[in-house]
Amino acid sequence: MKAIADRKKAQNIGEYLIYMYQMEDLIRSYQGNLEEIYTYVISHYPVVEEEKQEIKTWFGDLAAQMQTEGLLEKGHLKTVQEIVNSLLDLHYQLLKSDAGYVQTFNPVKPHLLEAIDTAAGEDVGNEIQICLNGVYGLLLCRLLGKKVSDRQLEAADAFGGVLSYLSFAYAQRIFLHPN
Repeated sequence: MKAIADRKKAQNIGEYLIYMYQMEDLIRSYQGNLEEIYTYVISHYPVVEEEKQEIKTWFGDLAAQMQTEGLLEKGHLKTVQEIVNSLLDLHYQLLKSDAGYVQTFNPVKPHLLEAIDTAAGEDVGNEIQICLNGVYGLLLCRLLGKKVSDRQLEAADAFGGVLSYLSFAYAQRIFLHPN
């Protein structure tokens, strides 16, 4: 799991964030109980026992971090949220300097407003958080077999376009400026 997370983080930061949201929710679904996570999830992975123990350690570290940060009910790890904030900074920079990004972002605006309106006063986060939540929400709906409306698909597609663009720009930035 750590290897998957590391690979996603290096190759596509948007996919990494969605993956980490999944892992946080998986840990929450077992109330952070590492033995249950091992019994019902990790033990079924088609890997050797040594790898299962490494995966268990990784989940244990995440669960401990979530416990420390008070996230066993909701929220995202500080390290994950820092990346979201980096993407938000990049988003604002690209809005000022990249016409291609502006063109990619424009179709998202109505969906952002709709998400804010639907939240009815609840904090939905920033534009990038809304995009991540929209894509992750579609994934959850599909995993749970829920019907997805055309409007949800349209929003997720627009959100995905923004996240893809940001992921590419983020990777270029990391490659060109590794510090």
